[in-house]
Amino acid sequence: MKELAQRFIVFFTGIPALAVIIIFLPQYNHLVLNILITLASSLGAAEFARMLKTKGFSVCIPEAAVLGSLSPVSMTLIVSFGTNSRITNSLFVIGAAWILVSEIYGRKNDFSQVLSRLAAGFSVMIYPGLLLSWIITMSTLKHSSTVLLAFILTVMGNDSTAWAAGRLFGKNNRGLFPVSPNKSAAGFTGGLGASVLICSLIAFFLPRAFEPDQMPRLPSAMLLGLFSGLAVNLGDLAESAIKRSCGFKDSGVAVPGRGGVLDSTDSVALSAPVFYVLYRFFF
Repeated sequence: MKELAQRFIVFFTGIPALAVIIIFLPQYNHLVLNILITLASSLGAAEFARMLKTKGFSVCIPEAAVLGSLSPVSMTLIVSFGTNSRITNSLFVIGAAWILVSEIYGRKNDFSQVLSRLAAGFSVMIYPGLLLSWIITMSTLKHSSTVLLAFILTVMGNDSTAWAAGRLFGKNNRGLFPVSPNKSAAGFTGGLGASVLICSLIAFFLPRAFEPDQMPRLPSAMLLGLFSGLAVNLGDLAESAIKRSCGFKDSGVAVPGRGGVLDSTDSVALSAPVFYVLYRFFF
């Protein structure tokens, strides 16, 4: 019951807070939101590193936090401050070079774990930061505030509806995905339907940000919601596979009722590039 109450509190405070940031703080292409995404990427990478360590893929937590922030920091410098992309993209090269060069010294002649450390270093540099940085890219769009709100609502609406539908109607249809036995067909369908409905409603009531390019507005919005909703579910399942492999129930305890930062950004991370690319294609 306590976890349920915490989940409701986070939901009914988190979404309005994000909406306020997106609507009232759009300066420098949503700099405040971009900083929050960078922080989430850094903390998520640190949690990911902690899980990898249990399987012998070792990278120190502070190093993981820095590596995980490189992609969103680079994108923020580009979109919020107009920094030359060739300069900011070099941050990724510097991070990759550091991962490689750091293995040369300080290992006390024990090089048996070099490959596992390299794998861990490159993994935390990519996940979740590289995927989350696509949200920062959305801030460059003409109607960025509307698009960002549509994306957040599409993801959160999917997640919350899937959770509610699963609790109400999923008792006898669980086990759809072996990697997450508690996920139900009812939850999956409910979440997907919510994404389609939310995208369609926003496109209908805020048409200026959804001028159709390839097809009529409503079918385009429905497809945007459908494929983004699929990415939401797959992102959640992918993180479940990682946690199951490492023997974790939650990635951390930073978010009451939800677990860690990675638990709260897994579905967001995978759906961000899907939503952005399809939005640019359809609208």
